[in-house]
Amino acid sequence: MTAPVRTPHAAVTFVTPPPGFAPHVRFALDDVLGADGLFALRAEDDPDIRLFVVDSTVYVPDYAPEVHTEDLDAIGAAEPDDVLVLVVATIDGGSPVVNLMAPVLVGRESGLASQVILDGDDWPLRARLGSLAS
Repeated sequence: MTAPVRTPHAAVTFVTPPPGFAPHVRFALDDVLGADGLFALRAEDDPDIRLFVVDSTVYVPDYAPEVHTEDLDAIGAAEPDDVLVLVVATIDGGSPVVNLMAPVLVGRESGLASQVILDGDDWPLRARLGSLAS
């Protein structure tokens, strides 16, 4: 995947609602000031609905999930380099964890997104960020 993209405000449209967020499909992807690669993903029609995501190239540089062609097609991307790979972040036991089993794929040109569940068990559901340092 390519270098991280800073985006002060970008519209993201999910091809299907992200799990737990139906019926919402249109979200704003906003930078969290002072934290490169950390974003708030907010439902455009209800800004109280949000989750935090991180750019995997910044926080999990060795993360290389296999992305299927049909996932790329769904978001209008021709190849994996056309995709911004975000992972959902939360706090667990006082430290940040990320979900590497279900990344959010965003087409860099289209703005279309999809949260996909990866095949197999190679990637953890709750990975502590500090333990992922290269």
